[in-house]
Amino acid sequence: MNFTESIIQAFLSVKANKLRAGLTLLSISIGVFAIIFAGGIVNSINNTVNGEMSDMGENSIMISKMPRIQMGGPTWLKYSKRKVIDYKQLKELKKTITTTPFISGEISDVGYIIKSKSLETDPDVNVIGGDELYFNLNNVEVSEGRALTEFDIDNIRNYVVLGNDIITKIFPNQDPIGQKVRLQSQEYEVIGTLKQRGAMMGRSQDNLMIIPITSYLRYHCSQWESINIKVKAINRLTLPYTYDEVIGALRSIRNLKPWQENSFEIETNDSISEQFSSLSSYLSYFGIFAGGFALLAAGIGIMNIMLVTVKERTREIGIRKAVGAKKSWILTQFIIETITLCQIGGFIGILLGVISSTLVSKALGLEVNLAIDWIIISILICTLLGLIFGAFPAYKASNLDPIESLRYE
Repeated sequence: MNFTESIIQAFLSVKANKLRAGLTLLSISIGVFAIIFAGGIVNSINNTVNGEMSDMGENSIMISKMPRIQMGGPTWLKYSKRKVIDYKQLKELKKTITTTPFISGEISDVGYIIKSKSLETDPDVNVIGGDELYFNLNNVEVSEGRALTEFDIDNIRNYVVLGNDIITKIFPNQDPIGQKVRLQSQEYEVIGTLKQRGAMMGRSQDNLMIIPITSYLRYHCSQWESINIKVKAINRLTLPYTYDEVIGALRSIRNLKPWQENSFEIETNDSISEQFSSLSSYLSYFGIFAGGFALLAAGIGIMNIMLVTVKERTREIGIRKAVGAKKSWILTQFIIETITLCQIGGFIGILLGVISSTLVSKALGLEVNLAIDWIIISILICTLLGLIFGAFPAYKASNLDPIESLRYE
């Protein structure tokens, strides 16, 4: 028995029966494509989120009115009834916490238009009100000029640090430092520009401006907007102590009774990453579920193809047996042919899945990550598919009576 000959025979079978084989291989390709595509997107999302969590800094604690990711549990209505976290509470928290000096507050909204003289941006600018520690705790770098200082915050200075997208639109070929921009009815002086960060999840991270949180609260804030607080522990060892101290201090500041649950959301990098992993796992399950059904249908199709092939090659099988071919040789030959057919369809599915997941990841601004583990799993699945659904046709071929086979027309 020759393995190479069996593989070549599988290719010849596809060539001889293009429509029949093509439809079956299409089912395999669709199944593998679903698995590879979902796996590639999930890996890209996880890598991007982990990278963003790393950029936010280790040992970070985020406090907000509502959770960043909601997976079941309380409804939005319940969260919306919580009282906002205001600037007074932020200042009290800074005074109360003893385990770390790194406490920052921010508030933001999207959809603003920024103007300068006759030029203006699209109505999609993200305006962030931050304090003096915002840049450090969020790993936001200033490329030119300077960041906001505590003096700017305390004195409600109308200063702004601009992202590159805004600079490109309203200060083309100009140095923006010292220039004036208008946000709604307020005019701000540009004191710095931000280092470019690119896009994430299909959204630019450079289409933003950062102003003092006090200016934002005075001129641009509604009564329903809540401050988000970020606390960074000194190190990994002190993180649990800081976490507990923040909860206790904020409960006291917000006058919560011992039996009342927290009226705020507190999360760490690890907890947010876990929530994203749970979210992305649903996509993995969907890909496996959809791919599994397609592969099951493809397996049945492969079995039918091989049964027809056995019938078409009955005389050939009889001749092989007449010249001394063993049952095991015939069995192995048809198993190899079936596995080869499955691998052809699997290769097409892998190729399409990798290309599609890469293009979608780039379009969404995700960190592209090839799903090597899913590719290996897909190859193994195709091999197993060939073994399972090729077993019966191969067994039937190996047990044909040589005399009856030679008489077959």
